[in-house]
Amino acid sequence: MTKRLFDIDPWLIRTHTLAKDDIRLQESLTAIGNGYMGLRGNFEEGYSGDSLRGTYYGGIWFPDKTRVGWWKNGYPEYFGKAINGPDFISMPLTINNVAIDLAKTPFHDFDLRLDMHNGVLHREFVVDLPESVQVKLSFDRFMSNAVKQAAMIKMTATVLSGQADIRVTSRLDSNVHNEDSNYEEMFWQELGQHADSNGASTLSVTTKPNPFGVPQFSLTLGMQNVLKSPAPETRTAEESSLLVQEDLAWHLATGESSTLTKYVTVVSSRDVPTEKQVSAINDLLKEVMDQGYDALLAAQNRIWAERWQMADVLIDGDDAAQQGIRYNVFQLFMTYYGDDARLNIGPKGFTGEKYGGATYWDTEAYIVPMYLSVTPSRVVRQLLEYRYNQLAGAYHNAQQLDLKGALFPMVTFDGIESHNEWEITFEEIHRNGAIAHAIAQYTDYTGDHSYVDDHGMAVLVGISRFWADRVFFSKRKGMYMIHGVTGPNEYENNVNNNWYTNTMATWTLRYTLKMLPEATAERLAELAVTDEEKAHWQDIIDRMYYPHDDELGIFVQNDTFLDKDIRSASTIPANQRPINQHWSWDRILRSPFIKQADVLQGIYFLNDEYTQEQKERNFDFYEPLTVHESSLSASIHAILAAELGKEEKAVDLYQRTARLDLDNYNNDTDDGLHITSMSGSWLAIVQGFAGMRQHADKLSFKPFLPKQWTKYQFAVNYRDRIIQITVTAAGTELRLLKGAALTVWLYDQPVALAAAD
Repeated sequence: MTKRLFDIDPWLIRTHTLAKDDIRLQESLTAIGNGYMGLRGNFEEGYSGDSLRGTYYGGIWFPDKTRVGWWKNGYPEYFGKAINGPDFISMPLTINNVAIDLAKTPFHDFDLRLDMHNGVLHREFVVDLPESVQVKLSFDRFMSNAVKQAAMIKMTATVLSGQADIRVTSRLDSNVHNEDSNYEEMFWQELGQHADSNGASTLSVTTKPNPFGVPQFSLTLGMQNVLKSPAPETRTAEESSLLVQEDLAWHLATGESSTLTKYVTVVSSRDVPTEKQVSAINDLLKEVMDQGYDALLAAQNRIWAERWQMADVLIDGDDAAQQGIRYNVFQLFMTYYGDDARLNIGPKGFTGEKYGGATYWDTEAYIVPMYLSVTPSRVVRQLLEYRYNQLAGAYHNAQQLDLKGALFPMVTFDGIESHNEWEITFEEIHRNGAIAHAIAQYTDYTGDHSYVDDHGMAVLVGISRFWADRVFFSKRKGMYMIHGVTGPNEYENNVNNNWYTNTMATWTLRYTLKMLPEATAERLAELAVTDEEKAHWQDIIDRMYYPHDDELGIFVQNDTFLDKDIRSASTIPANQRPINQHWSWDRILRSPFIKQADVLQGIYFLNDEYTQEQKERNFDFYEPLTVHESSLSASIHAILAAELGKEEKAVDLYQRTARLDLDNYNNDTDDGLHITSMSGSWLAIVQGFAGMRQHADKLSFKPFLPKQWTKYQFAVNYRDRIIQITVTAAGTELRLLKGAALTVWLYDQPVALAAAD
């Protein structure tokens, strides 16, 4: 864990220090977005020191040709990249002909803060210039939630001493590249531009052609700059390759201030045909300028207040824990709040370009359980529809492996697998189980069967047909097996009979058979599941092989796991952690150390199917072997630790998941946040500390209060009811804030909640 860059504050991410040695980490932690677009915490005026400058747009990507030394049949043709897009915050600034650059310019009174109430990023500082000139500069920006295609930037300059000739070059700049692309390749080509010093300036660009039939994406950006200054200004406009800019110059005397507001709007070919984008941009600019900065900020405040009212978690007694949970919920909501059914929740969101892809199994495994409780039910419904709409791609992925049925991708933008590592692409087939499980979670939690009875059944049958073809029958053992897979523990590749994969495969077959009778007649006719097929699925269920050790009383992670040199992760020298940054991949694969929950992931998913003794034996065996070098790891372990009464362990693991990025636990946040693991902190509190479980139409809680906390409080949205849970040393209070009367269970005892007033 590195030193903390930001102060502990319940609602702010704030520092008075420019972290020049950790600037990329600071940029990641101050990233903002609105579900439509977002960007890292880069500086408007520019920064000549080390920096990762990045702006990203939802659904905009590029299929980069897969490059491997030895091609194998079945490899995806391309690697889907989340590409860096046109930069709209760029505002190079000079004062008295001195370029303001915090890597070089003397400054003091630095203040950087991200307000989690409303998503506004604020930065201010005083620059010290020749001839004793001092100018205070402040920048505010936010991605509008009221007008998703709009961003607001406000710069205020106040002269504290001396005279200041100020010049700002406000830009729309598509001369950008991806650091992770081949040879810093650029992905954008210009379509048109218009620079105007009196009105809107626009820049239209398109992604370059590709040979894979993936549609090119076009973007048009518009900007209008409004300067309020006591002195007259001069303006000039300029166009150059992939760039439009407007130069504004003015003079301020001692004590005078000026404010420059930059209104930005963006549309893409995902929503507006290329030929109509300039007109749409001009209409949007007029709309946001008619409303004005203050009105848009007020709307922003209202929207975030509504979100926090449903989703906030209050913690008394531990400000670091409070900041951590709020920060994670905040970043998740800036990434996705269900406004576009074509989008999903990428592992980096709008904070970086690492990993590629916009959709991982993380959504179903980690986001759905949280979003079911903290957002309107339509939000999770859209995430499920997203998978249904990409079902054709899942069938294509299975066909690439000469298999029947549907294999949903490990990494994708459009449903087609687009990752080029074989052990991830076609060995981590366990993601199919998480997608099926999410359908069951939604159905059981909301009580809404309409999805599973129609679209969901098509997904379940497709996945079941894949499992039925992927297994093989071992005549020697008289059992079904699954060979050549990678389980959730990516520190083992190409293993046989991963317990988790085998378990989730048969669970999917069981659940599909259970729900088939209630499917719509039209869906049943279309899917045409035969009696012979159902009998084969049942035979797989009855005769699946699961590795098990009677002496240890555990489910064995895979066939050969216990042949390893089993020893605790505590035996690894501290200077060799994390091992993925110090050891060769060969050494990691041969070691017994586990990256993230594997067997324990299955026990978490199917919690009601296992006894407390089974849970405890497996937890006590596997957790000490786990190095938690996946951002997804700590939360699952925290939940199970809490259930097993290991309260201190649960709290320690909560702290890790809650502050994974804020404290940079794995030394890898500089290239972007771990967005899809951020739900883990909420899950650790609600499913862990509060013991919330939902099974068979029964919602129950078994809370405990962490020793250093004096109180925690949260609310859940359950079947059109809002239930508030407050836990203190005096006990647990349950209140129904909205909806019809309901009985819930507290410590295995029924509690009747009266209808809300």
